[in-house]
Amino acid sequence: MRVDEVTFELGVPRPYAYKLIKKMNEELNQTGCITIPGRIDRNFFYEKFDMLLIK
Repeated sequence: MRVDEVTFELGVPRPYAYKLIKKMNEELNQTGCITIPGRIDRNFFYEKFDMLLIK
């Protein structure tokens, strides 16, 4: 997911969405995952915020 999608899903300002993504990426890095700055794994995001992933 990109920052625009996080902003839309959570209804937060863009700078705050970047902070959330950075924090979640740090958490993923601790588990050994490779992350991309400014993006977050969609499944991890929905799991973290207890949202349903509708495909």
